Amino acid sequence: MNGQIVPQEKIDSILEAARLAPTSSGLQPFKILVITNPELKAKIQPVAFGQTQIVDSSHLLVFAAWDKYTAERIDAVFAHTAVERGIPASSFDDYTTRLKNMYLNQSAQTNFEHAARQAYIAFGLAIAAAAELQVDATPMEGFDNAALDELLGLPEQGLKSVTLLPLGYRDQENDWLVNQKKVRTPKEELVLKLA
Repeated sequence: MNGQIVPQEKIDSILEAARLAPTSSGLQPFKILVITNPELKAKIQPVAFGQTQIVDSSHLLVFAAWDKYTAERIDAVFAHTAVERGIPASSFDDYTTRLKNMYLNQSAQTNFEHAARQAYIAFGLAIAAAAELQVDATPMEGFDNAALDELLGLPEQGLKSVTLLPLGYRDQENDWLVNQKKVRTPKEELVLKLA
């Protein structure tokens, strides 16, 4: 990435695509942190195994999932939904009871893994939105999650980092991949048609 700043309206569109992503029961069990501060990105770079996209990016998005489901978190989502739809919160009582019976009887690790998969849905839509807007995005799992969580104070917020998404513009002169053919598994090997 060449360090050029991505216009805020493009960042807003990418974030909106992630915000509107479908998630299980509409819970959206994650947060998206937007980091532009160069000093903070420099502190994150070693945690991300020195990857230069961290510091070269215009904006660094951190997708962080809930560490576990709680009755309060579930209730808050549906209280907000009730207000937005202009209906009584009690309209969701039966549904939230079912959700609580399911999630609250699972381990925190199982809940986190489910929440992380939901974050990935939004992550994928953010990548697609960036591509539509001609903003380069570099999906990253290559980082020390625990160290990043500690650096950003995520445990105090009940969150755990899942993935990173540096956003910016390609460094055409120094990107060795820019003129390389994109190689992926052939469609006939990847897509299995079942009759």
